[in-house]
Amino acid sequence: MPPCSSTGLVLRQHICSCTLMILCSLRRLTACFAMKDLGQLHHFLGVSITRSSAGLFLSQRQYILDILECAGMQDCKPCSTPVDTCAKLSSDGPPVADSTQYRSLAGALQWLTFTRLDIAFTVQQVCLFMHDPRAPHLLEVKRILRYLSGTLGHGLQLRPTSPASLVVYTDANWAGCPDTRKSTSGYAVFLGDNLISWSYKRQHTVSHSSAEAEYRTVANSVAEACWLRQLL
Repeated sequence: MPPCSSTGLVLRQHICSCTLMILCSLRRLTACFAMKDLGQLHHFLGVSITRSSAGLFLSQRQYILDILECAGMQDCKPCSTPVDTCAKLSSDGPPVADSTQYRSLAGALQWLTFTRLDIAFTVQQVCLFMHDPRAPHLLEVKRILRYLSGTLGHGLQLRPTSPASLVVYTDANWAGCPDTRKSTSGYAVFLGDNLISWSYKRQHTVSHSSAEAEYRTVANSVAEACWLRQLL
C-alpha cells in the first residue's frame, strides 16, 4: 500500500474513533440529564461561532452593539487604542453621577474579554474602581466603548495547528498603580498557534523591584501552564 494511502487510512480511523467517543459521551450525558443534541455550535451566551476552512472564529459583535446602545454611544467617534498609555488611573477626581451605570458597563465589558484580549488590561483597570467610580474612570470606560465601535469585526481565531505545544508569554507593570504602588501581572497561554488562556491581575503585595514583579508573574503563569498540561 502506498504511504499516502496508509496515512489516509490512519486519519480515517482516528476521525471514526473521535466520532464514536463523542457519541458515547452524549449517550452517557443523556442518561443522567435532560438534554438534546443541537448540532454544531453557532451561538453560545452572546458568543457567535463561525466555521470555515481556517477553523473557528469567535465573535461578540452583537454583544458590543448592545453595550453601545445601553450606553447611548451607537454613533460615537471611534478611537484607535483602548487605553491612554501616557496616563494612569487613580482614585482621584469627582464622583460619577450614576455609579450604577458605571458598574453595569464595567461588568458587561468583563464578559467581552472572553474573545477580546486587546481590552483585557484596560477593563481590569476600570473594574478596580467599581466600588467608588470617579469621572476619569468613566472617561476610560467611554474610551473603551469608542475603541470597540471601530473594531466590531475583531474576535478570537482558533485554527488547526501542529505541533500542539504550550507556550506562555508574561509581562508585569511594576508599581503601576499610583495609589498603592502595586504591580499588575499579565500572561497569555498559546496551545500551538491558538490563544487559550490569559489573565491581567493586580498583585497582592508591593514588589520592591521590577525583577520581583516579573518573578511573581512568571510564578502565576507557570501554575496556569501546569494546570492546563494536566487538563490536556
